[in-house]
Amino acid sequence: MAKQLISSSETKCVYRDGDLAIKEFCEGFPKAEVLNEALCTARVEDLPGLHVPKVLSVSVMDGKWSITREFIEGKTLQQLMDENPDKVQEYMEQMVDLQIDIHSKACPLLNKLKEKTIRALQEEEQLDANTRYDLLTRLDGMPKHTKLCHGDFEPSNIIVAADGAMYVVDWVHASQGNASADVARTYLLLSLKDAKKAEMYMDMFCEKTGTEKRYVQGWLPIVAAAQLAKKRPEEKELLEKWVNVFPYE
Repeated sequence: MAKQLISSSETKCVYRDGDLAIKEFCEGFPKAEVLNEALCTARVEDLPGLHVPKVLSVSVMDGKWSITREFIEGKTLQQLMDENPDKVQEYMEQMVDLQIDIHSKACPLLNKLKEKTIRALQEEEQLDANTRYDLLTRLDGMPKHTKLCHGDFEPSNIIVAADGAMYVVDWVHASQGNASADVARTYLLLSLKDAKKAEMYMDMFCEKTGTEKRYVQGWLPIVAAAQLAKKRPEEKELLEKWVNVFPYE
């Protein structure tokens, strides 16, 4: 079976080669990020109750790093939502249930979300001193948890197999910390594409978990500012809007 392109972006391409999925990064992509993604995935792939495609190898050829993992036959949850708009609420509920299940796990070897966020806030040059201080102070006051957080949880990172099993990919930003920070990140990702779906998601998560919506919203400025450090052009405008918004005041 010839290698088939599954998806691509400016920094990477994902191919299928038989029973393998190969994520090939662009030349010059930081080695540390590739190895970190493989390590984070390896640390979560055997957690009970989760479906995570196993990492099989990490290699480099012609200056391009790649991660090879198990290929999962199926469609992403994003594809299913696009193909069946009348089932969006049903799919969203499945997604929220899956995220709640992830948050119920512990993975002590992962980096701590709070420490990662502090580093990002300190490194982001767009923040003025007052805003940085305010955000760091607010972060310090947030409850400290050690729940498994995906860090980039969205429908396109969920593969639904033929038997209905839901596999979660792209664990490069995984950490242990406060679940509401993870929810805030998902809310921002959904907002980039559809504000109504983002609100549906937020309401559904808060209702299912008994979490006060204002508490999750309180994470939005912190998470948005930390995400600016990742320099994703498609997110810049939305993130900047949220950095100085404190909806819980």
